[in-house]
Amino acid sequence: MNYQFEILDQSSGYRGFFRLEKYRLRHELFAGGWSAEMVRECLERGHAVAVLLYDPERDQLVLLEQFRVGAVEFPGGPWLLEIVAGIIDHPGETTEEVARRETVEEAGCELLDLMPIRQYLVSPGGTSESITLFCGRVDASTVIPGIRGVAAEHEDIRVHVVSRAAALELLDSGRINSAAPIIALQWLELNRMKLLERWGVALA
Repeated sequence: MNYQFEILDQSSGYRGFFRLEKYRLRHELFAGGWSAEMVRECLERGHAVAVLLYDPERDQLVLLEQFRVGAVEFPGGPWLLEIVAGIIDHPGETTEEVARRETVEEAGCELLDLMPIRQYLVSPGGTSESITLFCGRVDASTVIPGIRGVAAEHEDIRVHVVSRAAALELLDSGRINSAAPIIALQWLELNRMKLLERWGVALA
């Protein structure tokens, strides 16, 4: 069944780096009829692309470490181990174009192939943001560990090249604790054989 909703009023509560929209709305109920009118705020921060960089020949991954303000009170602190990611900046820009641009900017390497994983909503209870997630094939031998990022965007990114086994240990220990790398690493473990077959790489 296609349930209906009705936006009765929409206004902007804040406009800055992000935008906060305020909605007055109602929606159909599972039991029938309509809900009472309610007010909800939604953070509009655009949509993003994230890429797990994987070298199937060496069984290595490229991870990034950087400061995240949303984790200042999170156990372990605000320097997170993540994967390449960036916002879709321009109308008409494709997710593949963003993936290739951000891979060069943040990791300093080129994508050899790009495998779609899926698009998902980050936290739909309070934000409209979605992430389109990929697994990208790279040659890890061309990646130089060190500091990267676009200074004008206040990026301070440390690049790490780690084995897949080491990345899974970081995941298991809780050191990797944000959604995109967790989803991507779990996807890789479930689909690695198919990925190696697609890329014509023999299992070591």
